[in-house]
Amino acid sequence: MIFPRESAMAALREALDDNAATVLLGPRQIGKTTLAHAVAAERPDSVYLDLESDPDVRKLEDASAYLRTTAGRLTVIDEVHRAPHLFAQLRSLIDERRRAGQRTGEFLLLGSASLDLVQKSAETLAGRVTYLELPPIGPQDVATAGIAMDALWLRGGFPDSLLARDDASSLRWRKNFTRSYLERDVPMFAPRMPAATIGRLWTMLAHGQGSLLNASRLAQALAVTAPMVGRYIDLLVDLLLVRRLQPWSGNLGKRLVRSPKIFVRDCGLVHGLLDIASIDQLLGHPVAGASWEGFVIEALIDAAGPHATPSFYRTADGAEIDLIIERAGRVTFAIEIKRSTAPKIEHGFYIGASDVEAERRLVVYPGTETYLARDNVEVMPVLAAIETLASTR
Repeated sequence: MIFPRESAMAALREALDDNAATVLLGPRQIGKTTLAHAVAAERPDSVYLDLESDPDVRKLEDASAYLRTTAGRLTVIDEVHRAPHLFAQLRSLIDERRRAGQRTGEFLLLGSASLDLVQKSAETLAGRVTYLELPPIGPQDVATAGIAMDALWLRGGFPDSLLARDDASSLRWRKNFTRSYLERDVPMFAPRMPAATIGRLWTMLAHGQGSLLNASRLAQALAVTAPMVGRYIDLLVDLLLVRRLQPWSGNLGKRLVRSPKIFVRDCGLVHGLLDIASIDQLLGHPVAGASWEGFVIEALIDAAGPHATPSFYRTADGAEIDLIIERAGRVTFAIEIKRSTAPKIEHGFYIGASDVEAERRLVVYPGTETYLARDNVEVMPVLAAIETLASTR
């Protein structure tokens, strides 16, 4: 592996040690197969099956019979959403092996869509499976590899995009990636949805990166209904390409914004959809600030871990927090994200942090120093913020 992705490997090993089946989710070409091969190499006689391979599909024509031959070995099934009938058979095998005293590390299932795959597995594998989401390559990974943070911000965290020989090649890869999703994955997961319209919506979301969702405005531009826009966004969320960041839901007696913010999750895809080819173009583009905010938000949500609840805070009076991290009903972090190397902390952030009773207040910026600002606000670089959130999981 070019990138060790140590935290992802550790989480996957732990999941396999604790559960009979683990579902590893992530967009296509994010590195799931590479990670699965790496963990399989650590376990003797592991079996790898790819449901896009005709020979492997034929092996599973009688899945129960074949999978009984793999007992005691890790069995990796890639693109498992292509064969939803397998989930019922996996349940039977897992229960059979549990009765025989084999409880962990039996199956690793890889899929490129969240809700679709999770619902199918949840119906049949309840209590037998855990879910992990593999994020794009992040700031800690590139720091270890000696790659500049701006290169990650521009190109995004898909390995083939980040490691392309130059910016032009990276941009071509991302354009081909979005075209492939529209031509292949959208028809597979939502055959009745028009891929061309979803492509236009995807581009509109990139232009409005981090904006509050205004379904009526988007619907008017696309000549569809607002409920249909909602279904299109649901699909992009399920494909792990778009994040719908919900507003904080506490009851303060204030007029809170109730619409979610919409982010294209990978910043490189944002720039690909907008034809931004270089860091100089990006820095001069109107989307730069929102792109940086989305980039940092994704990294911090991943660092906070699966048991944290992310949201944002905004009131009609101007109080605003870019990212709230909540654990067990407590706001552990109120986070402001600034692109400036000399960040100015707005009064609205102080008000918002007080409103939600945040235990810690962070301002994350692209500088190199960590220092305290007024009212115990901690100003820190991206990597320091990631380490801070990860240490409190």
